[in-house]
Amino acid sequence: MSITEARKHELIEEYKTHDNDTGSPEVQIAILTERINNLTEHFKIHDKDHHSRRGLLILVSKRKALLTYLSKKNIERYRALIQKLGLRR
Repeated sequence: MSITEARKHELIEEYKTHDNDTGSPEVQIAILTERINNLTEHFKIHDKDHHSRRGLLILVSKRKALLTYLSKKNIERYRALIQKLGLRR
C-alpha cells in the first residue's frame, strides 16, 4: 500500500526541476499521485477500509492544494505536470 523507497527515488529523478530537488511542487504532487493510485487499487479489494479512505481524502486535498499553488505560481509548469501525470483538471 505504501510507496517503496526505490519508486520514490524514481519519481524524484523524473520530476525534479534541478539537481538537488526533492521538495518542489512537481515532485510532491507526483509522489502524492503515486500514493493515491496505490490506495485506489487497495480499495478495489478492501472496500470497507474506512480508516484508509480518510487518509486517501487527506492526500487528495493536499494534492489539490499543491496543484492550486502551482497553477497560481507558474501556469506552464502546471499544465505540463497535469499532462505528464494524466490528471483531469
